[in-house]
Amino acid sequence: MGVTATFTHEFCSSVAPPRLFKGLITDSSNLLPKLLPQLIKDVTIIQGDGEAGTIEQVNFAQAIPFKYLKHRIDVVDKENLVCKYTMIEGDPLGEKLESIAYEVNFEATSDGGCICKMTSKYNAIGDAEIKEEEVKEGRESSIGICRVVEAYLLKNPQIYA
Repeated sequence: MGVTATFTHEFCSSVAPPRLFKGLITDSSNLLPKLLPQLIKDVTIIQGDGEAGTIEQVNFAQAIPFKYLKHRIDVVDKENLVCKYTMIEGDPLGEKLESIAYEVNFEATSDGGCICKMTSKYNAIGDAEIKEEEVKEGRESSIGICRVVEAYLLKNPQIYA
């Protein structure tokens, strides 16, 4: 494994942490294709049951320049609202990346909402350099997905209640 670059970002939401965790993490394979059919065709579990060790494949819609990616779920801590997973295969890795490891934490805020903290570790092939501007599109895309899920949950307060 080559160089590792780490990037962090936060997303603030007025949705309670357990609801957002369920929408973005534990039920994302069902919810995201429903809410974002223009981006995500489907999510298929290749191996496992959704817990640690599971491998899932995200197949993108035809309009997206990528065909698919595969994630390995490393940790799903439903009590502490933490998920760790690794992109292990797929078009977004390109020629420079071996994998991308993600950690997502949902922390309650005093107003009943939450802060979603995301850390991404980009593991390069060889000595390939990873610059922040190169990962900007992925970061903006993940925040966009969070906003769509948040809007859906705010509009449908009974979902994951």
